[in-house]
Amino acid sequence: MPYSGSRKDAERRRFRAMALLDQGRSQSQVALELGVKRSAVCKWVKAREAGGDAALKAKPHLGPKPKLSDRQVARLEEMLRKGPCKHGYTTELWTLKRVADLIERRFGVRYDPSGVWHLLHRMGWSAQKPERRARERDEEAIVAWRQHDWPRIKKRPT
Repeated sequence: MPYSGSRKDAERRRFRAMALLDQGRSQSQVALELGVKRSAVCKWVKAREAGGDAALKAKPHLGPKPKLSDRQVARLEEMLRKGPCKHGYTTELWTLKRVADLIERRFGVRYDPSGVWHLLHRMGWSAQKPERRARERDEEAIVAWRQHDWPRIKKRPT
């Protein structure tokens, strides 16, 4: 079963294993004490022999290079803040597909909608649902209707 802790935890475990080995314990004893397979301890010993303590250090997983530079991301955020209508869309609602389209038109970079979601999340944006209310809605008229008309119309218990 693969190790599920952090890289730093795994690094500490490797260095602990080396300290125990330096104290004269066997690889089998170290494996048993740390709850790992003996083959893992053997691998760590070989790594230390080949590259010293540096070979036991945690290595960061860099992942793929971002498609947009930091400057482009900042520019994208400016464009998003102006709203969809400023970029030729008919409503004031950003969708993942619209943002992907905007990125492709402005920066020449293709994003899948799920990739747009991850990009927006990294930018600190979150999903928003628009309220489903008519712009012409008159709150005062609604309150008046509820107070005066509704009680008169509502069936009363007999």
